[in-house]
Amino acid sequence: MKASESRYRKCMYFSANALARKIEKLAGESWGVVNLSPSHAYLLMIVIEEPGIQPGMLANELQLKPSTITRLIEKLEEKKLVVRIAEGKATNVYATPTGKELLPKLKECLAKFYESYKNILGTKESAELVTGMNKLSDELEG
Repeated sequence: MKASESRYRKCMYFSANALARKIEKLAGESWGVVNLSPSHAYLLMIVIEEPGIQPGMLANELQLKPSTITRLIEKLEEKKLVVRIAEGKATNVYATPTGKELLPKLKECLAKFYESYKNILGTKESAELVTGMNKLSDELEG
């Protein structure tokens, strides 16, 4: 059954989650090449591009709770892709050489993901949808 045919089609919660599950599947297919979830991949790209970034800044950038960021970092540490270094009172996150080597593949996955949904939804429609979703997210934050 299509989401537009569901009895809950007028419910924002239902519709947002139905879309999120489909986008998650599409993203997972794009990022599977590097054996990372989309969340891990986005975090790693930021760490590579901003060496020494602090977990709180990652939480803000990725719109995730600090505890979620900690779990993501721990998983990337297990894979030897990042390290945390305590510098004074701050903890900074750095990509390892192995993590840095992944950047070209990560960017390829990102491009593949963008292309996959643009091919389905259309370039203009995709851009408008993302802009609208960000605006709504900001408004709901209060």
